[in-house]
Amino acid sequence: MTHRGFSWPQRVYYQHTDAGGMVFHAHYFAFMECARTELLASLGFDLGELARKQHVLFVVHSAKITYHKPALLNDTLAITAKISKLGRARLEFEQFVRRGDQILASAELSLACVDARSYKPVALPETVRKKLQEAS
Repeated sequence: MTHRGFSWPQRVYYQHTDAGGMVFHAHYFAFMECARTELLASLGFDLGELARKQHVLFVVHSAKITYHKPALLNDTLAITAKISKLGRARLEFEQFVRRGDQILASAELSLACVDARSYKPVALPETVRKKLQEAS
């Protein structure tokens, strides 16, 4: 964790780029998903285990992204994930994709906690809530 939130490194591979040599826009969401997953893993949570044992999933409810500058082949990026709001059944994240000190993309994402069987909203498990509060 840093003052910018949790940070996860990502190298840009050829498969991430489009015909113009820039990272294809949808890959930024995949990079951000990895950072959120690794944030939870750093706190001791495995998304597969949460689904199997506690029947809890986190699904993206809404996403707003702004692209500032393109990421390019072989760039080393830092993808950050910071919890901006913790609700009863919802997590809100502020995320950035950076190359050094340059912000390449910024996003606000809202994730809902749902039951893995019914896909209906449920409260965050207390163990998850407590760890997330401590990390915020």
